[in-house]
Amino acid sequence: MTQQALTANPAYTDDRIQVLNHCDTFAILNRWGNIASGGKGVEGLYSRDTRFLNRLEMLLNGLRPDLLSSNIKEENEILSVDLINPYMVLADGRSLAPGIVHLRRSQFVQEDFFHEKLELKNYGSEAVTLEISFYFGSDFKDIFEVRGLARSVKGELQGIQFPDNRSLRLPYYGLDQVQRVSIIEFSKEFSGRDNDAVVFFRFTLAPGQTERLDYSIYFGQNNKVHKTFLSYAQARTLLEPALRKNNAYFPLLETANEQFNHWIHRSQVDLVSLMADTPYGKYPYAGVPWYNTAFGRDGLITALQTLWIAPGLAKDVLLYLSALQATTADPATDAEPGKILHETRQGEMVALKEVPFQQYYGTIDATPLFLILAGAYYERTADLETISKIWPNIIAALQWIDTYGDLDGDGFVEYQHKAENGLSNQAWKDSYDAVSYSTGLLATPPLALCEVQGYVYAAKRYVAQLGARLGEPAEWSTRLLREAETLKKAFNKAFWDEGLKCFVIALDGAKKACNIKSSNAGQLLFTGIVEDELAARLVKTLMQPDMFNGWGIRTLSVSEKRYNPMSYHNGSVWPHDVSLIALGFARYGFKEEAMQLVTGLFDASLFIPFQRLPELFCGFERRKGEGPTAYPVACSPQAWSVSAVFLLLDAMLQMKIDVEQKEIRFQAPCLPGYLERVSIKGLIVDHHFVHLEVVRQQDDHQISIYWKDQPRDWRLVLVR
Repeated sequence: MTQQALTANPAYTDDRIQVLNHCDTFAILNRWGNIASGGKGVEGLYSRDTRFLNRLEMLLNGLRPDLLSSNIKEENEILSVDLINPYMVLADGRSLAPGIVHLRRSQFVQEDFFHEKLELKNYGSEAVTLEISFYFGSDFKDIFEVRGLARSVKGELQGIQFPDNRSLRLPYYGLDQVQRVSIIEFSKEFSGRDNDAVVFFRFTLAPGQTERLDYSIYFGQNNKVHKTFLSYAQARTLLEPALRKNNAYFPLLETANEQFNHWIHRSQVDLVSLMADTPYGKYPYAGVPWYNTAFGRDGLITALQTLWIAPGLAKDVLLYLSALQATTADPATDAEPGKILHETRQGEMVALKEVPFQQYYGTIDATPLFLILAGAYYERTADLETISKIWPNIIAALQWIDTYGDLDGDGFVEYQHKAENGLSNQAWKDSYDAVSYSTGLLATPPLALCEVQGYVYAAKRYVAQLGARLGEPAEWSTRLLREAETLKKAFNKAFWDEGLKCFVIALDGAKKACNIKSSNAGQLLFTGIVEDELAARLVKTLMQPDMFNGWGIRTLSVSEKRYNPMSYHNGSVWPHDVSLIALGFARYGFKEEAMQLVTGLFDASLFIPFQRLPELFCGFERRKGEGPTAYPVACSPQAWSVSAVFLLLDAMLQMKIDVEQKEIRFQAPCLPGYLERVSIKGLIVDHHFVHLEVVRQQDDHQISIYWKDQPRDWRLVLVR
């Protein structure tokens, strides 16, 4: 991520904000369906890292209608707003009491488009003549400007254009010599207009009469403009198949708990809304508003979280990142041969190299995570064809770890940024102050982060297994396994701090321990690098009140100098982080503690609008009868946050699908008391779709497994 150097208006998290998103396009609106901030906040219509509209305001006779309700529909595709007229004096001098005229706004976004349907109905006993006015404004700010980066010079806003009496254009010519334009086209001709991008429509409504007005907004670049604008109904019809296609990646998950079911469903539709089309398949964009683009680390972790239920998404992520893997060294973008992408951007500022993120590689962990996903994907699917296709990319990533990742040849992978405007910290905690010593002083790079060593350990083990499947010499795979074991021994010795009873967050450039207690240590467990005798002590440490706040594991212990529950990485709680830790707890056999983390995040979801877990929330201690405290500018929806529920289910079920052995194995599954049953319908298993049901028996709380549509020669194994 690139959060640390930027600021944003905290009004984004106000509950009056509504978010719509689809691929590269998203809308941030107030509850009236308007954008009334005029560019002072984050509200707007965005496409491809540019805010194309910073004002979209609908008024009734010059007044803002009164709000009845404002809801995002259950499938996450439409904002539905119910409004009524306030008290007003009509043009003929009559008074109109409140609540006589009902207005319904239905809005949605598609790639490069925003669509709205407005319906008006007169519930009065007399005819009324009303005027609807729309105010439009554009600032064409780059997403980094909206986030707080100042620019001394900008392109040219070229004035409002009215090609005809039902459309208008707001053009901008950027310093990157790209023409960007917002084109608004209505279903009816204007009753009036002015040169400040205001248009008017007059309606005379008889008693009981309904009128309708549709419009579409297209966000274009370099005169690549759609010749035909679709009606609201036509565009809505096209959106539904796209949603069905994305949902087809997932089986039907249901439990005996309706609230948990809603959490699952909301998480799936949120993730589907972030799944963008690429030439290589779907890719889960990181999150709205700041990260609505492809991030390597985020996409990889999201794919890992959903791998057990949606292996097709993992395949697409692997193909996309393989295609964008660095092939040359470029200090300006922190690129090195074999390195996996950190992020890609499309706006004016990256084109002008004002920020280095057009294709930026400043990440230490995406490359080993890529290898982990490749190995885990093969374990889940036995898809040797895909692995063979990306094998050169896998080898290049492995070589990057040994050639560029280990800067000083000590066996640990570390980072030190090179790009002038790049990230100083290059793991998932990328805030400038995320790594420190116990004194509170910031750590001196290059830094070897603890969880990165775990990723490398798991990556080498996975690649050794893949090499054996692809016919690499036995000694080649043996060497990788030996390197992994050497790393494990060296790591447990160098990173364990007996005083903390925890692994330190990092070693600095002088191999001095950054001896603070952080959630990074928790992620080590899912990689398998932790020695068994240290695992129990680590779990106990992480579940103490200074780390576990009742909702999840804090990113930093309360006892540390830099602890701040309202910080981005120094005391907050991140759902994706907690889900990875829960998986690690379960894999090492600490089921009770894993269930505590599952329950903490589930309980948190019940207090959060839509049960949509945000990017992060504040790390204050859980207070009875209250939900977690919101972080001011957290992204929501955020891919790896909404996908946390799927990894938590994985931690509970501990299900392994072994295609080569034709076996589905449940390794000591565990369900909390509020989940008596988990049903998985349409789970893909070796080109078959099966139905599994996991049930906790009421009499002895033992787990039983049932399945339907069993593939031939497959067996089901339950280890209690």
